[in-house]
Amino acid sequence: MNNMGFNIESFVYNLALGLPGLLFGVVLHEVAHGYIALRFGDPTAKNAGRLTFNPIAHLDVFGGVVMPLLGAIFGGIMFGWAKPVPIDPRYFAVAKFRKAIFWVSFAGPLANFILAFISGFFCVLVAKKLDPTFYFYEAFIKILRHSVDINVIIGVFNLIPFPPLDGSKMVISFLNYEAQRKFEELSRFGIIFLMIIMFTGILSFVFRPALFFAQKMLELFFSVL
Repeated sequence: MNNMGFNIESFVYNLALGLPGLLFGVVLHEVAHGYIALRFGDPTAKNAGRLTFNPIAHLDVFGGVVMPLLGAIFGGIMFGWAKPVPIDPRYFAVAKFRKAIFWVSFAGPLANFILAFISGFFCVLVAKKLDPTFYFYEAFIKILRHSVDINVIIGVFNLIPFPPLDGSKMVISFLNYEAQRKFEELSRFGIIFLMIIMFTGILSFVFRPALFFAQKMLELFFSVL
């Protein structure tokens, strides 16, 4: 530890535990958006080379570098995001426009919830079936456990119904044109809103029940496996 109190060992340890779940989570989130958009006729993400699991293609400097590093430094649940995939709603068929907007928007958070479920399943499977004397036994469990919490948080965060988050687009899919226009005007305050909820205690009221649910899911897996 240096004079400033920075512990490099803790930093590297936190980074190693949280980065796999975060990296898979943010990349899968964006690929899911782009893939479902393609299924509804929009090839924009595909043409931009964004339907790939190469993290470099999705890198956002602040969300993919700065935020994870801060999470590793302070030891909390690692959080971040990737560069949004380009979506062009003009490709969506008129008859399926609202349906397309909803599912393209929901695809990202849904992918995170699925990854959290899979991570939780394998976390419990490793804990109960793998020999505890295996060298990476504890590391595997902790990485998978972090992946559960990280992806639950990413999914829930993106469901918040305020622009530019995915939840706002899901809401828009149910509104008429005039209501959509008024709702989209809130995007002017998007950055301010995000800064307020991220750097105050507001998000804890959203994340606390989500993490409680994640814990109950793990307990269910323990009782079943």
